[in-house]
Amino acid sequence: MKAHTAETQASITPTRALGILKEGNQRFVNNLKTNRNLLQQVNDTRDGQWPFAVILSCIDSRTSSELIFDQGLGDVFSIRIAGNIVNTDIIGSIEFACKVAGSKLIVVMGHSQCGAIKGACNHIEMGNLTELLSKIQPAVYQETVTTDMDKRNSSNEIFVENVAALNVKRSVKTIIDRSYILEQMIEKGEIAIIGAKHDLESGYVEFYEETMISNKTDVKSQMSY
Repeated sequence: MKAHTAETQASITPTRALGILKEGNQRFVNNLKTNRNLLQQVNDTRDGQWPFAVILSCIDSRTSSELIFDQGLGDVFSIRIAGNIVNTDIIGSIEFACKVAGSKLIVVMGHSQCGAIKGACNHIEMGNLTELLSKIQPAVYQETVTTDMDKRNSSNEIFVENVAALNVKRSVKTIIDRSYILEQMIEKGEIAIIGAKHDLESGYVEFYEETMISNKTDVKSQMSY
């Protein structure tokens, strides 16, 4: 398979971009992969790149977006940071990916058994990590299913996974809240955004369809959340 060109990128809709990622993840789960000549892709992309999606995920070594979604060189922008948190630099990078480089879909992807999520659940404070984990704390406090205070920590797997899901959904909303550029692109139907979670055990990526924002109506609904 060849790398994307300006023409193939332009032909992909946000919905189709999501479909491509879902198909790629299915291949990954089934231990299959598309036949690619990576050296050819290096040559094909030496003068430019046309990724169809931008994926914000965790730095966890087991969560490489290119592998999980069976994508090649030049196919996706990959932004990685512990806990898949959002800050100004990350939002700026996403704006570049979509407004300048033409990506059609934004994916915020968390994962199971996330160390950063566990750290936030335990209210860990350690150097610069303290500030990073503070961005996950709102999701910890938003988790209301676990009422027993003794179980609101990383030893409770259900609590950790609930917080991970909430953190992804909050990040989707934060990106739209803090970027007029991306909000306008979504309202025009040029791009879409969705949250997801990767299961380390199965390899499967669950997309949170209820977080999908792809038009003006979706933006207004999300803003009122």
